[in-house]
Amino acid sequence: MAAPSKNNRKVLGRLSLPERTFVADALRTETVGGVLLLIAAIVALVWANTPLKDSYATVGNFHIGPSALGLDLSIQHWAADGLLAIFFFVAGIELKRELVAGDLRDPKAAILPVVAALCGMAVPALVYVLTNVAGDGSLKGWAVPTATDIAFALAVLAVIGTSLPSALRAFLLTLAVVDDLFAIMIIAVFFTDQLNFAALGGAFVGLAVFWLLLRKGVRGWYIYVPLALVIWGLMYNSGVHATIAGVAMGLMLRCTRQGDEAHSPGEHIEHLVRPISAGLAVPLFALFSAGVAVSGGAIGEVFTRPETLGVVLGLVVGKTIGIFAGTWLAARFTRAELSDDLAWPDVFAVASLAGIGFTVSLLIGELAFKGDQHMTDEIKASVLMGSLIAALLAGVLLKLRNAKYRRMVEDEERDDDLDGIPDIYEQDNPEYHLRMAAIYEKKAAEHRRRAELSPTGSGEPGPAGSGKDDSPA
Repeated sequence: MAAPSKNNRKVLGRLSLPERTFVADALRTETVGGVLLLIAAIVALVWANTPLKDSYATVGNFHIGPSALGLDLSIQHWAADGLLAIFFFVAGIELKRELVAGDLRDPKAAILPVVAALCGMAVPALVYVLTNVAGDGSLKGWAVPTATDIAFALAVLAVIGTSLPSALRAFLLTLAVVDDLFAIMIIAVFFTDQLNFAALGGAFVGLAVFWLLLRKGVRGWYIYVPLALVIWGLMYNSGVHATIAGVAMGLMLRCTRQGDEAHSPGEHIEHLVRPISAGLAVPLFALFSAGVAVSGGAIGEVFTRPETLGVVLGLVVGKTIGIFAGTWLAARFTRAELSDDLAWPDVFAVASLAGIGFTVSLLIGELAFKGDQHMTDEIKASVLMGSLIAALLAGVLLKLRNAKYRRMVEDEERDDDLDGIPDIYEQDNPEYHLRMAAIYEKKAAEHRRRAELSPTGSGEPGPAGSGKDDSPA
C-alpha cells in the first residue's frame, strides 16, 4: 500500500485560535437559545394537550396587521414568516462569514461540509420518497426531513452534558449553515406558488438600495430597520417566502475587517441580532408551531402512515447515513485523513445529532401541506418524534465517548502559563517554552525546598503525627 501523502489534510482537526474563539462564542448563544427553544416546544405541547387547548388555537389564529398592505396575518403566520426572517438573516450572515473568513473560504476545506450537507439532505429525501412510493403516500413532504436544527441539537448537548471537542462542534455548525442555505433554496424554488412581479421587483429595488447604502458606509439602525421591514413586506406579497429577504440582506453584509476594525460590520450586527434570533424569534416560532395534539393513537399513526413514517425515517436514518457517507466519501476522494484524536464512530454520532430537524422542518411541513390542517399536524408530530429519537440516539452514542471528549476539551483549554492563550496553540512559540521552563524550574525549586524540610526527605509529609520528636536521634 502506498504511503500517505505528506500533503494530506486532517479532517476535523484542531481549529485555529480565532476560529475556535468565534465558534465558542457563537455556540454559547446558540446553546442558550436551544434550551429556550426546547422549553418553548414543551410549553406548546402541554398547552395544546390540556383543557386550555382551545385558547392555544385562539391565540395562534388571532389576526393582526394592516390588511391594506396585505399583512393581516395570524400570530402563527407572523411567527413563521416574520420572526423566522430574523433567524434566516443571522443564517445569511453566518454563511457570508464562512464564505469569506471561515472553513468555506478554502475550497479544499469547504468540500467536506458541503458534500456532507448535500448527502445529508439527498438521502433523507430519498428515504421519504421510497417510503411513500412503497406505501402509496403523498410525495409532497419530501423536503421535510432534509433540515438540521443547530439550536435544538446544541440544546440536546447542553441537556445531556456532553462535551464535544471544538472541531466536532465547528463541523456541526458549518454543516448546519450549509444545510440552511440549501433549505432556503428548496423553500424559494419548490414552495413559491404564484408570483406578484410588481412586489418582487420592489423587493429587489429595496435590496439594491440596502446594498448601495452598505457599500457607501452609511450607518444608522433608523435607516436600515425601516428599509428591511419594507423589503420583507414586499417579499411576502411577491409570493416568495418572506424569509428569503432575511437571507439576502444577511449575505450583503461585509464580514471581513478593514483597517483597525475590531469587528467587521457583519460580525457586529450578528453579535447584536443573534440573541434576538436565538432567544426570542425561534422560541416564539416553536411556541406557535409545535403545539400538536399528542395521544397514543396519534403516535401510532406516526409509524403507520407513509408520510409521517417517511419523515421519521428520513430524520433518524437518512440524515445519519447521508452525512456520515458524505463525510467519508469527501475524505476518501480528497486524500484527507481523520484527525488522530477522533474516530469514525465520532462522525457517526454527530451525524445522528444532525437528525434533529425542528425549526425549518416544521416550516417546510406547513408549506408542503398548506390547506390540510390534519396532515400538517401529523407531519409536525412526526418531526417531533423523529427529532426526539435522533436526540436519544445521539445522546447514547456521544455518552459512550464522553470521557475521551472531556480529555480533549481539557487539553484544548489548558493554560499552564496563564497568558490567556491555550497552551496547545503555543507549542511552536519559543517564548512559550521559555515561560514554561521558568514555571517548571519554580515548581522544581519548591519541591526541593519541601524535600529539605520534610522528615522523609522525599518532599512529602512524614507519617501522621510524626515530627522532630519522632525522628531517630
